[in-house]
Amino acid sequence: MDQQTAPTMVAAPQPAAAVPLIERAALFGNPTKTSAQLSPDGKWLSWLAPRGDVLNIYVAPVGNPDAAKPMTNSTDRPIRGYGWSGDGKTLLYVQDKGGDENFLLYGIDVASGAERTLTPFEKTRAQLLGTSHKYKDAVLVGLNNRDPRWHDVYRLDLTTGTLTEVIRGDGYAGFLADDNLNLRLAMRPNAAGGVDYFRVVDGKVEDKPFGSTELADSLTTNPAGFTNDGKTLYWIDSRGRNTAALIAQDVASGDKHVIAQSDKADIAGAMGNPRTGVIDAYAINYLKPEWTAIDPAVGADLDWLDSQLEGEFGVSSRTEDDSLWIVGNDPVVEPASTYLFDRKAKTLTKLYTSRPELVGAPLVAKRPVVIKSRDGLDLVSYLSLPKAADPDGDGTANAPVPMVMVVHGGPWGRDGYGFSAAHQWLANRGYAVLSVNFRGSTGLGKDFISAGDLEWGRKMQDDLIDAMDWAVAQGVTTPDKVAIMGGSYGGYATLAGLTFTPEQFACGVDIVGPSNLETLLKTIPPYWTAMVEQFHQRMGDPRTEAGLAMLKDRSPLYKAGDIVRPLLIGQGANDPRVNQAESDQIVAAMKARGIPVTYVLFPDEGHGFAKPENNIAFNAVAENFLAKCLGGRAEPIGKTLSESSGKIVEGADFVPGLATSVAGGS
Repeated sequence: MDQQTAPTMVAAPQPAAAVPLIERAALFGNPTKTSAQLSPDGKWLSWLAPRGDVLNIYVAPVGNPDAAKPMTNSTDRPIRGYGWSGDGKTLLYVQDKGGDENFLLYGIDVASGAERTLTPFEKTRAQLLGTSHKYKDAVLVGLNNRDPRWHDVYRLDLTTGTLTEVIRGDGYAGFLADDNLNLRLAMRPNAAGGVDYFRVVDGKVEDKPFGSTELADSLTTNPAGFTNDGKTLYWIDSRGRNTAALIAQDVASGDKHVIAQSDKADIAGAMGNPRTGVIDAYAINYLKPEWTAIDPAVGADLDWLDSQLEGEFGVSSRTEDDSLWIVGNDPVVEPASTYLFDRKAKTLTKLYTSRPELVGAPLVAKRPVVIKSRDGLDLVSYLSLPKAADPDGDGTANAPVPMVMVVHGGPWGRDGYGFSAAHQWLANRGYAVLSVNFRGSTGLGKDFISAGDLEWGRKMQDDLIDAMDWAVAQGVTTPDKVAIMGGSYGGYATLAGLTFTPEQFACGVDIVGPSNLETLLKTIPPYWTAMVEQFHQRMGDPRTEAGLAMLKDRSPLYKAGDIVRPLLIGQGANDPRVNQAESDQIVAAMKARGIPVTYVLFPDEGHGFAKPENNIAFNAVAENFLAKCLGGRAEPIGKTLSESSGKIVEGADFVPGLATSVAGGS
């Protein structure tokens, strides 16, 4: 195809009347309630819920959830995470400005409702590093206000707000404390691309490390915390094995023993007893999370919960006496719900359904599938089929339909089982949806991660194409009707797909994806300095001639002139990880060659879209873009753009209804 010619589109078919269109707001708007927690003393329930259309923290007596009152009044950005102090008197949360990831720590006195900025510093990224069952009115925080590259450790008195320096973080990736809030371990990056582990004694880091990792183990080995008596140190550890095992180390003797391991996947999580810190259950996540109890009483309760709940469930919060649990339940084909579990009474009380507007909606299954790569790797993947393709719900496509491949970010992360708003949204619009754990993804052993080293834009991309070919062979889709879409690394994979294999995909949706790996590495946040050696060894080393040549070779920017398929780009102007320039430069390169592109910029967002109105607006553009490319269904864009901060930088006339929406709504 002549690269100066606008790509040909197909008309959307008539929607299937039997499958109602799920409104975007029901999937991507604010949940009714989410993120429930118990105060350690069991007196209070807390959760996030909208206040003036922005997520804020609410608190209620544990026996009377209807008496909830708001504790915060954020009017701009949603509060996305929070926690309790050990004494149950203070709520703690972090917040940034405009998505710049300079998070400050805030505290709310539960009794009075008074709020304080606990780390009142500019251009600082605060980290909560340690809490204590013994010193319940204090925490350890990391602050990089002295040197943006490294986090110094401070003890924060929650009563007075006093910050006391504990240790300076120069050169260290992190520290680990015990229940006395005493630092016990220091982690420092090494030249091998791994980490050296040092003991901290009386506030000083020892000269020689007692353990190390190299590159291969760097993403699969980490200390996981001390028991509350400080006598046992837990590790998630892949040294000497492929998958990361759960290991207990006797601090006094140094002896280690394996508690749990799997030859399929790494240990994915653990439940620690709130009184002792002893691990009493662990999870392995290959296709789905599977919990195994060590403590018999915990095992009995997990078995009982399994008998009461459909789908996946997990324990997200426990009181200090371990009498009450918060349990989240994800049926996948129904909206998730949250319960209060009284262990002694064996009662399960429903607190809320996060998205009640999805009750009865035509949600679809998300099925694990294992796909072989061309060189024999097992690619753990997840497939959702629209009801039109799988009317009997057996998980097999009765007829091929257009497909969207949704690629996860990282790339050192993974896709997993469970409810996915993206999968439900796209399947409801008539697309099969496939998410692939390509090589380099985590959770599936260090060998699988290492198989992705220096393979950005090459074998990592081949895995996506192999998965697409599998879907075609299975009758899920046809080779001319597959879109690629993703954020961060997934955005890079989208750009790579449209440049390195320009006729492979029908179109692409890139969200905050890097276009130039050289400039990406030059502009990473300063607090990622500890990870730079690993980036260089896994991506390409710009300090060497060969490494720099590789980075340029794998950068979609330099192949922008080869793009022949439609491309939509979404970017946050304040993104500290993938700067706006990454999107600007590939858009400019395409414009210079007369290649059409649609570019939406959000001036008040960072690495992704935190505000629901912005997320909804971009997805409104995306689904209309996909409908034009693939022929699926779409809810009209309407006023979503005018109700967001989104600006159409390029291509306002490229998507049906978009130019009208920009001009004044429709």
